[in-house]
Amino acid sequence: MTDLTLQVKDAVNPEAIQRLESILVQMDGVERALVDTDDGEVKIEYDEKQISAENIKKRVQEHGLHIEA
Repeated sequence: MTDLTLQVKDAVNPEAIQRLESILVQMDGVERALVDTDDGEVKIEYDEKQISAENIKKRVQEHGLHIEA
């Protein structure tokens, strides 16, 4: 398993957090996604043999959420 940490500036209210977690855990290869409600930090545990970090980021952005650099 590999860990990825993202800053998603939109994930600071319960609805956006639930939406983001739902998007992530439905992806093949993503084992766990935890969102820090204070600052939108997302910790993702995934299987790099099934999905790449770039694909995870792309999927988040496709759903209208913004990742901070």
